[in-house]
Amino acid sequence: MNSFRREHPVLITSAAPSYQDQLAARRRRYAVMMSLRIPCFVLAVVFADIWWLALALILLSVPLPWMAVLIANDRPPRKAETPRRLSPSRQAITSADEESR
Repeated sequence: MNSFRREHPVLITSAAPSYQDQLAARRRRYAVMMSLRIPCFVLAVVFADIWWLALALILLSVPLPWMAVLIANDRPPRKAETPRRLSPSRQAITSADEESR
């Protein structure tokens, strides 16, 4: 039981992540999605002899900037979880009662 408390901290607030944390996560998502364009173009050049594959790779890279902007500008939804609050254990209550006697 003691290791459970160390692994899963008690949530003391239901506040959303800070604006800076959200912005950093959105920037990472944007950078990852935009970095997928480079391999698409490189592979299109490599497979230039297979015209349909090169065309498919180029067509795949066309909507990536639009999708990256939409996904990066979307804020994460608010979590609908209830806070897991610390409940005093029965042992702590009985030992506190014994000490007060």
